[in-house]
Amino acid sequence: MGNYTIVQARALSEAVFEMWIHAPQVARHAKAGQFCIIHADGAGERVPLTISATNGDNIRIAFMAVGTTTKLLATLKTGDELRDVAGPLGMPSDITEGPETVIIVGGGVGVACTPILAQAAKDAGNYVIGIIGARNRDLLIFEDDMRAICDELYVTTDDGSYGIKGFASGPLKDLCESGRKIDKVWIIGPGMMMKVTSEVTRPFGIKTYVSLNPVMVDGTGMCGSCRVTVGGEMKFACVDGPEFDAHEVDWNDLMTRQRMYLAEEKQSMDFREEHHECRCRKVE
Repeated sequence: MGNYTIVQARALSEAVFEMWIHAPQVARHAKAGQFCIIHADGAGERVPLTISATNGDNIRIAFMAVGTTTKLLATLKTGDELRDVAGPLGMPSDITEGPETVIIVGGGVGVACTPILAQAAKDAGNYVIGIIGARNRDLLIFEDDMRAICDELYVTTDDGSYGIKGFASGPLKDLCESGRKIDKVWIIGPGMMMKVTSEVTRPFGIKTYVSLNPVMVDGTGMCGSCRVTVGGEMKFACVDGPEFDAHEVDWNDLMTRQRMYLAEEKQSMDFREEHHECRCRKVE
């Protein structure tokens, strides 16, 4: 195993997990918007995860346990080690020196990407408005982080169990229609959420960025699996992004590519569960 020790691991909700990892080289150079690729062991896949925060020699990641590799990561505890942590990868967020008014929108596990971005925007002298949302209160993450950083924070839940009832696009629309000067907007979350929410800013001509999450393998532009269509041109999310102009993204192409390996993902999960059950029986 490598020397990337998990300094702290904890569940943020039933399916979302947070890890602080000792990765000095990554932490030293990481900037908002960048990601790392984690290899939990010698046999599994390498999974790209956005860097949520840094603290000294440690980086923070957060992820939802939905596939074989993320479910494996969710079983790891404080003190365990990871095989590899490669990064920082990708281009940093396009943050300019203020004073500007910027809005940072996070939905679901995408909220994990917002604290480092909000802090960088704040440090650059900007007025930062945060909007974070989740399906319900139990799934909401990093509210305290964002409340400590942002000048204004709006919280939404789909079911109204906390904050404003509805989607994150609601407060964003209200802010855009208020007449306030808004210079930039970042939106991070599931593909459909980013597609729909980014349409809110289009009529106002506000520069809007999204962080794309296509299938990714090596993270260095060699394999081409993370190609996306932006402005009618092919781009690689790992080296040209992961952030792109939201109003130029071909969302249908992105979401079609995200569904390409659903059958293989199910096969992998079935194999993992069958293998796990066999091991449990042996122990018994």
